[in-house]
Amino acid sequence: MKCPACGQEMTTEDFGIEVDVCANGCKGIWFDHGELRELDEQNEGLGVALEAALRSPRRNDAERGRITCPRCNIPMHTHRYDRAQAVNVDECYGCGGFFLDSGELTGIRDHFMDDAEVAAYAQQMASTVPEYTHELHDTQVGEKRRQAIQKLTRFLTLRYWRSTF
Repeated sequence: MKCPACGQEMTTEDFGIEVDVCANGCKGIWFDHGELRELDEQNEGLGVALEAALRSPRRNDAERGRITCPRCNIPMHTHRYDRAQAVNVDECYGCGGFFLDSGELTGIRDHFMDDAEVAAYAQQMASTVPEYTHELHDTQVGEKRRQAIQKLTRFLTLRYWRSTF
């Protein structure tokens, strides 16, 4: 498989799982669908090849533009990694593969967020959207109204039954 960033031939390396590495070029790493999730935390994976990849300096050519998926041949999408918002990754929306430039795996592992941190970050991001804040307020008002109606309905129902006996 050819590297989507520099065009060099990628080699299969064992990081505890097999991944494709651009060992003779830009040092980028290709992860097939689901593989990155197995290596994105600090103590995941093993081996000499992984250690070498983690020591590679971060290199990312901001001028290169969109790259093409080496599996699907469709343009990949660049976005922040959901568990490490400090790192941009290239993802193929066709096959679910990820391409990481040299040093990005280290960045992901260094900035990895657990579930609570992801939820807090998502809440923080959502709260900056005015429409979200408005809808949240409307939902809270609606919930209070629903509770009041439910309470009134229970009261009326009990009163009705008491008056009939």
